[in-house]
Amino acid sequence: MDNNEKKEEEEGEGSGCTEPGSDWADLTRECLTNILSRLTLEHLWLGPMLVCKSWLQACTDSSLHSSFDVEPHFGTNTDSPRFWTPDFERKIDSMLRSVVVWSDHSLTAIRTRHCSDLALSFAAERCPNLEVLSIKSCQNVTDASMVKIAFRCTKLREVDISYCYEISHESLVLIGRNCPNLKVLKRNLMNWLDPSQHVGVVPNEYLSACPQDGDSEAAAIGKYMPYLEHLEIQFSKLSGKGLTLLCEGCVNLKYLDLSGCANLTGRDIANASSNLKVLEIKKPNLYIPRSVYHADRYGHWRLYDERFQTDVFRI
Repeated sequence: MDNNEKKEEEEGEGSGCTEPGSDWADLTRECLTNILSRLTLEHLWLGPMLVCKSWLQACTDSSLHSSFDVEPHFGTNTDSPRFWTPDFERKIDSMLRSVVVWSDHSLTAIRTRHCSDLALSFAAERCPNLEVLSIKSCQNVTDASMVKIAFRCTKLREVDISYCYEISHESLVLIGRNCPNLKVLKRNLMNWLDPSQHVGVVPNEYLSACPQDGDSEAAAIGKYMPYLEHLEIQFSKLSGKGLTLLCEGCVNLKYLDLSGCANLTGRDIANASSNLKVLEIKKPNLYIPRSVYHADRYGHWRLYDERFQTDVFRI
């Protein structure tokens, strides 16, 4: 081996990038960061971070971490019991905390599931520019961390707390009071009319903890979130009274998803929304399983006609 070859080999070992004939080790930090910015978060974690020390350092550049989005991973995978385990929650928490640190206060969007109060509180303290918060199916996120979010992340314009059963209407009050830019709220619940699709995946004790105070949540939304334009409350247990309070306060609503809201009648919906001129409503459109009401062979249709007054509310 001549001196030039030996020198090249030593330089390759020093950078950690030893692929023969490769010029990747010679890339400037700016050029490498530009390339890495084209990758998804998942590809970043499973690829470049594992190559060598210099690439790992480049992957932590704050310009690559304005958003923490693992939602695509969940979107392409069927919900699994593994997602609801403490071990999986710890992994999500660890990833979120790392990105929060790397972002250096520049994080503007968090889209994840199955994180906990610990990671969310950590994010609240270090992400004053957060605009989007989506934390679906977080069984250990409570009002404790949402209070911190409400007071520290006042630039929020979109919040998704669907399937988070430990978050109460009190958090909605605080978010509404402190986040005047909020335009989108998603507070969907799991299908409690026919929970069979969740059995064996979601812990039974969590399913049984489904929030019952639909009217309290509706009243909080109507009173403290007057600028909402998009609202989803699938399978909420609100009544006609709660819906009226909601619609009276949120006069700027353009879209309202009431899928699965079994306590509402067609007349409730028509009366409550009569003052809203520009509004697309996704109505309950329910099939109520016989197992829920123990109806006879065709009894659920008679119940359906009576409950939803199909002369007013045509499905």
